[in-house]
Amino acid sequence: MKARDVFNKHLAPTSPMPLGLEISHAQGVHIYTTDGRTYLDMIAGIGVASVGHAHAQVIAAVKIQLEKHAHVMVYGEYIQEPVNQLAQTLAGLLPHKLQTCYFVNSGTEANEAALKLAKRATGRTQLIAFEKGYHGNTHGSMSVSANETKKQPYRPLVPGTRFIPFNSVEALQAITEETAGVIIEPIQGDAGVRIPSQEFLEALRERCTQTGSLLIFDEVQTGMGRTGKMFAFEHYQVIPDILTLAKGLGGGLPIGAFIASHRLMQLLSHHPMLGHITTFGGNPVCCASALATTLIITQPGFLANIEPKGQLIEQLLQNHPNVAAIRRKGLMLAVELASEQQVDELINYCLAHGVIIYWFLSTRNSFRISPPLTITSNEIKEACRVIQAGLDKLN
Repeated sequence: MKARDVFNKHLAPTSPMPLGLEISHAQGVHIYTTDGRTYLDMIAGIGVASVGHAHAQVIAAVKIQLEKHAHVMVYGEYIQEPVNQLAQTLAGLLPHKLQTCYFVNSGTEANEAALKLAKRATGRTQLIAFEKGYHGNTHGSMSVSANETKKQPYRPLVPGTRFIPFNSVEALQAITEETAGVIIEPIQGDAGVRIPSQEFLEALRERCTQTGSLLIFDEVQTGMGRTGKMFAFEHYQVIPDILTLAKGLGGGLPIGAFIASHRLMQLLSHHPMLGHITTFGGNPVCCASALATTLIITQPGFLANIEPKGQLIEQLLQNHPNVAAIRRKGLMLAVELASEQQVDELINYCLAHGVIIYWFLSTRNSFRISPPLTITSNEIKEACRVIQAGLDKLN
């Protein structure tokens, strides 16, 4: 049976229109298909391949660990060197109140666990999230995500969840002494890169402190250098009670994390014991990959290059008459067009000409650009020439 037939028959679909590239291999910012074509990857697997595909340091770290051992026990029972090293390295990059990691397998798992921790720590049940926010696709994470079209077929979801407007200081009065946790993307991703004000995030932090509600920053998309800082909250100097990470953390392998204070994390070990458990979380091979990725991103000068690269993309595209707006932080970009149809036409044009861009789940009149952070200026110019040519052809 041909590979495409197997894909269509034996793998469950996520949409009726998959891109359908048959992958041979990938290297740096390029993806190669079995029919001999080369694609410039401007989305990095939706922000996952943060240091590019098949980075030599990541491959070396994975091979070394795999030769020692892979899975040996469920999370939290054995002491394993790459898991310890990753936790210690992240703690060294984070404020004092974010010092204890719990490694899971994905972003939605990290957010699920963060919501549980907020309820466990406060003894409250209400959760507050924000309009246009996105936090994952399992029941709890979907419950605090805003896209009602996506949610309706799966109701009932987690009760006690309330949505308030993003970037509205006045709306924060909805956070009360009944609120267990408030979950927010410090920069909204699926909403099309919506950037809040300093005033709003400071007021949010203050309101959560006043009410004793735990503030959860979902940095699944924005973390690990994507916005030009290691973590997006560093742009604002507003520190959450719980931080969630995934996507770019693993350098291509599946890993997520939720991070809080040592005191808060101890609550998961008693009343009840095993308050949160995972079989594959903290997998040593994935942690070795994540550690190598983190060490690459924290090399001198690496983060300083991200904002200029994002500026270059913006400069090359912003003046095109078919571009309505560009919203950007670092190498996290949303380019707004007139319609969903134009976005689809442009994605198809770029794909036919060797450049991969992609749509947003909930902001279908904008397309996503989030290339590997290692992309060069010449590679950016090459990709933008194709995007510009595609924009020229839009009706």
